[in-house]
Amino acid sequence: MSWLTRLRPALNFLQKRDTPDNLWHKCKGCGQMVFRKELVENLSVCPKCDHHERIGPTERFEQVFDEGRHTRLPPVQVIEDPLKFRDQKRYGDRLKAAKSQTHEPEAFVVARGSIGGVDSVVAVQNFAFMGGSMGLAVGEAFLAGARCALQNKAPYIVFTAAGGARMQEGILSLMQMPRATVAIAELREAGLPYIVVLTDPTTGGVTASYAMLGDIQIAEPNALIGFAGQRVIENTIREKLPEGFQRAEYLLAHGMLDMVTHRRDLRDTLARLVGMLCRKH
Repeated sequence: MSWLTRLRPALNFLQKRDTPDNLWHKCKGCGQMVFRKELVENLSVCPKCDHHERIGPTERFEQVFDEGRHTRLPPVQVIEDPLKFRDQKRYGDRLKAAKSQTHEPEAFVVARGSIGGVDSVVAVQNFAFMGGSMGLAVGEAFLAGARCALQNKAPYIVFTAAGGARMQEGILSLMQMPRATVAIAELREAGLPYIVVLTDPTTGGVTASYAMLGDIQIAEPNALIGFAGQRVIENTIREKLPEGFQRAEYLLAHGMLDMVTHRRDLRDTLARLVGMLCRKH
């Protein structure tokens, strides 16, 4: 009998303890492991490198609204698969998987609450839902938020995060661009502020429409913002693009943004803006 066999009964107490799989988070900015509780307490911003992680509507609403209190607008009703599209999977199956994964009805969620004591309508685009792509449901939800702002004479604040148009819906997806533009024009005619907060990433048709039409353009640090990808542009113009091209700080330096705001300062910044813009004269 070996010494290991003799010691085996005494080693039975060294059992593997069950630990949650999501206890740690690997930062996409610096690659360091961050204690998830610490990350959440820091508003999903890496405490080591200040990288802003992508967050969904639930976290965003809690961070932006006063005391996190808000009321979501009912989900819009649209035809889910108007073209009966199929590639490697059915489009309907992709939608079901996205809803199951994110626990959200679509990629664009709208809520109403107060920011700095001012009644406001806030919409959040969820990149985790099919890349935040813009389709019929996103366009209809954007219009629903604009109508709610018009009805309640409230500012409309939109957090963008998208890979562009949802190509499974073809031309119907691209039609949401002018629809959103018309809704923004109605807000301007009513004298209501339309504020855009661009988060990582905001690209494609979203950038070509409502993402760049704000009365005030804000971005989170180092957010990727652009229309076409950097490699596509370089291959087209056959030139090397500058360092940091399409990042928030570069766009701020070249006049396409009004400010780049850290997530911890975002609610106070929005409260100050809506307080000034909605002041009764």
